[in-house]
Amino acid sequence: MIKSDVISIFSQNMKELRVKKGLTQEELSFKAGLHRNYISDTERGRRNVSLKAVQKIASGLEVTIQELFAQTI
Repeated sequence: MIKSDVISIFSQNMKELRVKKGLTQEELSFKAGLHRNYISDTERGRRNVSLKAVQKIASGLEVTIQELFAQTI
């Protein structure tokens, strides 16, 4: 798996999980303690997120970190 694949998988999973939970980007940003623009950029694959941000996003979505990186969810 190359770097761009990891970012693509993460961003797609993040958006899919957020939508499945019925959350807006703004609601997720509040739950995760991150700016809405950060959430938006991450979902579009425009951010190379830190491990701390990954943890916050997983917590905000109430999923495991592994779920955010799963090949299929």
